[in-house]
Amino acid sequence: MADRESVIKICGCLHDFFNKLPRFRFPYDNQLLPLNGIYVLFENGERGHCLDRIVRVGSHTGQNNLRKRMREHFIRENKDRSIFRKNIGKALLYARNDQYLRQWNYDLTSKKNRVRYKHEVDWKLQQSIENEVSKIIKDTFSFSVIHIYNREARMKYEKKMIATIGNCSKCEASDNWFGKHSPKNNIRQSGLWLKNGLRQAPFSWDEFSQFIQKVKV
Repeated sequence: MADRESVIKICGCLHDFFNKLPRFRFPYDNQLLPLNGIYVLFENGERGHCLDRIVRVGSHTGQNNLRKRMREHFIRENKDRSIFRKNIGKALLYARNDQYLRQWNYDLTSKKNRVRYKHEVDWKLQQSIENEVSKIIKDTFSFSVIHIYNREARMKYEKKMIATIGNCSKCEASDNWFGKHSPKNNIRQSGLWLKNGLRQAPFSWDEFSQFIQKVKV
């Protein structure tokens, strides 16, 4: 495992690499995105390593689903298809002490749950919150992507990227970062819109070199 100083340097290199890639903002051309890969999100006002700070790393499990994944974050208004959207909504509701946070946490993907919670869910209010979440995401987030076809490689490098950023002491959130309103401690403390994988093993220098060579091909 890399030591603390190495993690900081590798994380700086990681930020430098992604900051130099083409940047996508809404509205973006879906056809310009690869079918398979890893994305990183940037958020207005967030800086790390004197660059735009990465605030989320993500990928997809099904083949050829990267474009679909980005639509689920930016366009499709269904928080149960995007944990990122769900977490933005949680921060929004928690910040204003909105009691509807409890219902927002429900997973309404299955018919069983839709029937179970139908008397608790205010569908008009929920759509209004989805609209607010969409505006926040479209107005304040941008992203870059890398092409990685192989699923196992995507999962491996996604985990390494999350762990590297999560273990870096130079990637602190700004005082005004919206994620500080999140009810989730790991989001507030990490400065990332992520809950899992933050304390796993980060890149070693050899692993990072292999990653860079792979994604530059």
